[in-house]
Amino acid sequence: MRDRYGLPLSTTAPAAELYNQALDRLLALESGAEVLLEQAVSVDHSFALGHATLAAVGAEFGVQVDVRAHLSAARRHASRATERERSFIGAVRSRITAPAQVGAQQLLRHIDAHPRDALAVTMAVPTIAFAGAIDIPEQGWQLIESLRPVYGSDWWFLGLLAFTRQEQNRFTDAAELAEAGLALRPQSGHAAHALTHAYFETGRHDEGLAWLDGWIDRCAPGAVNGVHFSWHAALHELAIGDDAGVRHRYLTQIAPPLATGTRALVDSGSLLWRCQLNGSWAGRLPIEDVLAQAGESALYRPENAFVGLHAAIALAAARDTAGLRRLARWIAADPRPEYRELLAPVVSAMIALVGGQLDRAADLLLALPRRTQPLGGSAAQREILEDTLLYTLIAAGRWTEAGRILDARLDRRPNPRDSRRRDALAPVRS
Repeated sequence: MRDRYGLPLSTTAPAAELYNQALDRLLALESGAEVLLEQAVSVDHSFALGHATLAAVGAEFGVQVDVRAHLSAARRHASRATERERSFIGAVRSRITAPAQVGAQQLLRHIDAHPRDALAVTMAVPTIAFAGAIDIPEQGWQLIESLRPVYGSDWWFLGLLAFTRQEQNRFTDAAELAEAGLALRPQSGHAAHALTHAYFETGRHDEGLAWLDGWIDRCAPGAVNGVHFSWHAALHELAIGDDAGVRHRYLTQIAPPLATGTRALVDSGSLLWRCQLNGSWAGRLPIEDVLAQAGESALYRPENAFVGLHAAIALAAARDTAGLRRLARWIAADPRPEYRELLAPVVSAMIALVGGQLDRAADLLLALPRRTQPLGGSAAQREILEDTLLYTLIAAGRWTEAGRILDARLDRRPNPRDSRRRDALAPVRS
């Protein structure tokens, strides 16, 4: 038995068929892979690779999987597996139980020895599905580039390469690769995500929104983190000034419980904050549902800087100064450089902003390093820092500085809302 990339599977034919269906779903970012994997290990209780894959999916996606039990089963039956399968099992176990850096190194060593293990590759590269094992974007790019001879025009790899291209600001190349991947598998989440970013970063808001709405209707209901694609559509609506559309989309496609856990922080909370900054939400923000869905751990003990950034955003949207100070104390005790150099001053800026200290908030945000990639996420997600700075400068009456930021944003890409704001500032800038 073999997987879709020709790698041997130590199991029966029925279990292998179920595993390959699950693998396709994982690579396409479609939901339901855990159901197929559960069926595979039910057909063959000694399918070690199936157990390990289930454990990985449970740990990363937060689905109802007994991660420890499947890790134990994978280890118990590993003796009948191939060397490649045993290596993958060890990498998964390390990712779940060992310190993050140790787990990351073991996964990358496994890929180096077994480059056609597509599941391991997709686990290693940070995406909307997997947290990834690579912190520096350029290292992720190097990994993907090195695998081009291995995967060629495979639909999954085209989507992953397309996302790499948009991170490199090669948006035309990204769109072409994404469209090629979608032509082979229209449900491909990586390709759809890459094309979504290409539309946004080039300011093709009407076209991007129309394409996204079609893809969301056809494919998002079966996608892992389908809410995230709706979040992207809402960014287009904010850009063109369709505030009623943003509100409707939030309530019907993005609000908890449609978004759960940290996804609620990252998508629901950040969108509400953008709405507040733009004056796009009439009435009280429904931020309490986001905070309740995120939970105390994500809000006050974030496992990484990306979650911490979005915790600060949600707490600021709730005007929860006490919560922000509690988060600040946790961050101050963490030695990681991205916490000290980026996250700590962001939280301080949010505390100042909520407290009405507009100049202090603006100065703290202006003093941030230009390179904010260590916070994690995409450029579109990190742009919320610039959105917050712009709001703060305008509210503080620092119109010349705000105008310079708007000029730079509009040089970067068209944005009708930014154009209107720049026009409104023109009399007071002169």
